[in-house]
Amino acid sequence: MLFSSHGFLPGSPSWQSMAAVVVTGLCMVLLSGVALADVLVVTDSRHPIQRMGGERVIELDLPARIEAELSTGLPADPGRAEAIMQQRLREGNETLQRHIGLAYQDVAEAWGLGIVKIPAVVVDRRYVIYGEPNVARAAARIDAYRSARP
Repeated sequence: MLFSSHGFLPGSPSWQSMAAVVVTGLCMVLLSGVALADVLVVTDSRHPIQRMGGERVIELDLPARIEAELSTGLPADPGRAEAIMQQRLREGNETLQRHIGLAYQDVAEAWGLGIVKIPAVVVDRRYVIYGEPNVARAAARIDAYRSARP
């Protein structure tokens, strides 16, 4: 294994720099041969990533964020709080229940992959780069590693 909101205005130097990074990242991925469907990113809300598009993202803190949203404004009385929570879950219907279930399945998948640090970019469930928030750059590094070891 290999380990390892900004609001820019068009025409500004920051926007041009960001555009150059995005274009470079896309070119690296397109030329690298890494299939976008094979890329998984594991992170959380405190570790933002630069997406390349097409990768699957697991947010480890998503279940806690969903639960926090559901429990907002609950009364101190446990019986009333439970009734309100059950009502919220019913109102959310199958969509909410599916969303919660998938969030926990994603966390279990990341744990099963043995992810030890975030952000983590995983390709083919076999190669991982830790600590690189730019997904295209991490995928290109993995592809370079794989190409050097056929």
